[in-house]
Amino acid sequence: MVLILKILIYFYLCAGVQCVHQMSWLPCQFTDERVFQNNDGHTETELLHREAMLQFGQKGDVPVNPHAITFLVTGSKLDLRRYIEGVEPEQLECELRRYSTAGIHVRWPVQGASEYNRWFSCTLKHTKGQFTVTSFLRHPSEEPPSGQQDYRSWSAIADREILTTTAVMVITTQTPSVKSGLSAQQKLHCQFAIDHKGPDITVEWHWQHRGERIRLFSHTSRSGQTQGTGVRLKNLAGGDASYTLPFTKMSSEGTYVCSVSVNPLFASLDINLHIEEAPRVSLNVGPTLSLQEGMMQKVVCEAENYYPLDVEIVWYEQDPAASGQRVGAPLPKPLQNILLSSHRHNRDNTYSLSAFFYLEPSLRDSGRQFTCSVSHQSLRVPIKKSFILTVEEPTSWMFILTVAFIMVALLVILYVMLPLLHSARKKSVQKKPY
Repeated sequence: MVLILKILIYFYLCAGVQCVHQMSWLPCQFTDERVFQNNDGHTETELLHREAMLQFGQKGDVPVNPHAITFLVTGSKLDLRRYIEGVEPEQLECELRRYSTAGIHVRWPVQGASEYNRWFSCTLKHTKGQFTVTSFLRHPSEEPPSGQQDYRSWSAIADREILTTTAVMVITTQTPSVKSGLSAQQKLHCQFAIDHKGPDITVEWHWQHRGERIRLFSHTSRSGQTQGTGVRLKNLAGGDASYTLPFTKMSSEGTYVCSVSVNPLFASLDINLHIEEAPRVSLNVGPTLSLQEGMMQKVVCEAENYYPLDVEIVWYEQDPAASGQRVGAPLPKPLQNILLSSHRHNRDNTYSLSAFFYLEPSLRDSGRQFTCSVSHQSLRVPIKKSFILTVEEPTSWMFILTVAFIMVALLVILYVMLPLLHSARKKSVQKKPY
């Protein structure tokens, strides 16, 4: 019984903490627009950055900041706070904008909705790129839209005005920027929600890169028509429009656009896919290199099949006395006589580069450790490959000649003695009585 009571108290406290940390307001920037004709008769748009507050509550609530424009988001089937749970206000970037329906008038099909509406978009971005949320806020209005170019006659908003709104549509991604290697399966997250059932929805995915734009997927709920692949149709009913790349290639890099439209609203999110392939690093020598004093050896560090282009290769050397020390050891010294090859462009559009030097050691260099360090943006820490140098004294030519003379002399003696031994053996066999 005591255990059950403790569990109930624990859940009560957790619920209380959640309520305390539930966001009730958020400072935002309202990017307003002023459309006018300049002296040459051309239409220009001036962006006005104004102070605003996104406040969650009920109609009639007192504004948190009475000196700013207040967008009061009242209760509906969509709660924006659900998409930013556990995030502090200082971790969010909030921007509000007017939204033009281009003269399209559709009565929003929810109970209590007015005949006309003014629309605003609200974009919430995590400062560290963990997610992006875009929502549409509906503000009831008595005035019908003024036509296709309704942005020319938008009604003014006062500096301290309170706009009572409801969130009617949300589109979000938890992968605003994605890094992927080659030959990998990659999922691009995109989710949406609408405040009423059975809307006529069109979901599309596009890929664009360097001026090229290709439609990857399209589905319209009213007609049931689907083009392309990559999105599971059964997941669309639950608002999951995530796109899966089955096999990433170099040509997969670019911007993927997830768009959802419910007349008269159209929302899209950009997801940037960056291909990053880590280099494969190797040396042309083993872990130990043995050389005689005065000999020359070309030592090569090869970084292969990396992408994108930029890579840094540095050679270091360390004294034998410091190689085994963990505390107080001097830092490895970069080598200065390093030569770099030109970048080699491989068939799969990756790159390769080598850094080499010519090693002509002396006896005092024996025991030195040489390390090649390769840095690339795909790596959290550099890849390092090392070898230890062993230097031996050169062999004396007099010693070699002496050994050769002795070997030749022994061969001559054997050549002379073997026939004599063979004849002596024959004579001993003939003297036997049997």
